Amino acid sequence: MRFQLTQDQKALKKATRELLAARFGPERLRAALDDPAPDRALWRELGAAGFFALRLPEEAGGVGLGLPAAVLVFEEAGRALLPGPLVACQLLAGAVDGVADGERIVGLCDGDGEPVLWEHPDACDELILLEGGAPALAHGPGGARRRTAGAYRSVADEVSRAPFASVDPLTPLARVTGHPRTTPLHGPDVPRLRQEAALLTAAQQLGSALRTVETAVGHARVRTQFGAPIGSFQAVKHLCAQMLVRAEIARSAVYAASLTGGAADVAGAKLLADEAAVRNARDCLQIHGGTGFTWEADVHLHLKRAWLRAGSWGTAGEAEELLAADLAG
Repeated sequence: MRFQLTQDQKALKKATRELLAARFGPERLRAALDDPAPDRALWRELGAAGFFALRLPEEAGGVGLGLPAAVLVFEEAGRALLPGPLVACQLLAGAVDGVADGERIVGLCDGDGEPVLWEHPDACDELILLEGGAPALAHGPGGARRRTAGAYRSVADEVSRAPFASVDPLTPLARVTGHPRTTPLHGPDVPRLRQEAALLTAAQQLGSALRTVETAVGHARVRTQFGAPIGSFQAVKHLCAQMLVRAEIARSAVYAASLTGGAADVAGAKLLADEAAVRNARDCLQIHGGTGFTWEADVHLHLKRAWLRAGSWGTAGEAEELLAADLAG
């Protein structure tokens, strides 16, 4: 069996990359550092392009594609470092009015986390809090915390929150200190929401990992030392090769998980994609040398986003426990 992208899937990736390059290029990325709130006009344009309604059935106004297509789109979003609660809006497009067409922005929080963190709190119109529904052993060796699965919605102004420092300047955070649980969100399956949030986050990490490979190789080709491009030096070649291997292994895992949908497959994909995103960004920074960690370079933005995403919807330790339990039968 061949697991190659179809022509339609390649066209979807290309169209998404071109849209993001035109509407969120380097200048817009830099402008977002001063104002990281999602651009409402861009959000509506993404909605019109079907970004959020990608998996809704056509009779409901969606595109009618599946999870593999969403993974390809989120890979491109991760490559472009597009900020905003993208995962939340994609998953809740059919459950919260106005989200599918980009008119409203919704946040999604893991109520089982400690602390409970909310991305882009000032930009969200509503917040959905998930409680329970995590896979067994997803909270460490002691086993899962047994809580009744549920999703609760609140208008953003009704949620109590406190400031929380974010490592990523493009992703403001707040710590949720009080959330009214008076309005259940009916329809979404909480365990499935958690699993798909982890997979779409892994797809963003994959896009970042692939982008830092391109950035590192491009720099190694033009940066010269001792009269030769640094890419001709064996140590730099090895770093770039290791980056590519990590990214391609993560790509295989993420694409496969989008087809199987298994909890262990998604956990493995998130684990590998997190590792690829973080380690590739660090190696890319090393290849850039003294300029890599400067504010003017984009490398540090990939590293900071990768650190943040590595703690979202499943950490490495939780994934390892889940995979160990699955292997043990």
